Formats: sequence, C-alpha cells, structure tokens
Amino acid sequence: MAFDPSAFRDHIRSVLDRHAHAFDPAPARSALLREQIERGDDIHSRSTFPGHVTTSAFVLDGAGGRVLLIHHRSLARWLQPGGHYEAPETLEASALREAFEETGVQGLVIDPWHGASGIPIDIDSHLIPARPGKGEPEHWHHDIRYIVRAEVGAVHPDLAEVHAASWRDVAELEGIAPEALYNMRKLGLVRP
Repeated sequence: MAFDPSAFRDHIRSVLDRHAHAFDPAPARSALLREQIERGDDIHSRSTFPGHVTTSAFVLDGAGGRVLLIHHRSLARWLQPGGHYEAPETLEASALREAFEETGVQGLVIDPWHGASGIPIDIDSHLIPARPGKGEPEHWHHDIRYIVRAEVGAVHPDLAEVHAASWRDVAELEGIAPEALYNMRKLGLVRP
C-alpha cells in the first residue's frame, strides 16, 4: 500500500488531539506542528522545513526506576534515543527502531499503557541547530515520544550515532524531558 501524506497528517492531528485531551499540555507546545498540518506540509519527510516528525523512546526498566539514555553525538548531551520517522512505519515502530539502532539493546517492547491508551506519553517540538555540512538549516523536530520497556543489561551503542549509552536514574529525565516525566509519574509508570 502506498504511503499517503494526507492520511499521515490526519493521523498526527488525531494523536495531538487525543494527547491534549489526556494531558492538557500548553497549546504552544504543538502550535507549529498544527500549523504545518493545516498548511499541508509533508511532515513525514526529514527534508520538510521548518519542521518534521521524529520519534523517541524512554527506555525504562521493568520497575520504572532506571532509564536508558544516549549521549547524542551532534547535540553533545544526554537524551533519550530517537530520530527521524521513516514512512510508512507506525510511530511506535519508529520509536522502537530508533531505540534499538542507537543502543543495541535486544527485547525492546512498547509499554502496555500505549496499547490501552492509543497515545504517546509526550509530544514535544524543539529547535535543532543548523548542520551546514548536511545542508540542513535550523529547524524543528516534532517528537512523538513513547515508553519502551527493557531488561537492564549490556548496551551496545552505535558509536557512529552516539558517544555512549548508559542506564541512569529515571530522575535524570527532569532535566531532559520534564513534561514526559511528569506524565509518567502521574500515571504511576515510574518510581516516584
């Protein structure tokens, strides 16, 4: 079946609406993405500016006390694994792919909460610096974020993409993705 950019935009609009109903985020957090949807931008394509869809994964241990973070090569900071959406995958499959590619961890699974709710834990638009070497201007990543579960164990990061990967205390998300951590705590998906 051929990928339909219009259907993808409709799907993202629905995801935004359902997420807003569940978590009531500030409207400004999704304003640009909503503008791009209404304008008919190809938000699935990494070559669409001023922004495009990405996905990421908060890889948690079973108890919700540890999170697997990567040290991002180009941004030079600790973050959750993630990257560009690749059509025609589902958003959840995209998050799983990115988590596996960047950490090498086997046995990753989407948290059952997503199956029951049908929504991501967080949606965040953030500015990415220009990368002249790749012909990319400063632009926005509209990041659709999921909780992924894994057993704490050895990681095998792709050193072409990341400097390192490490299991850290879930509280470190306070400085990385505070809204996501708040939502996880509110739902009891992580240790307080």
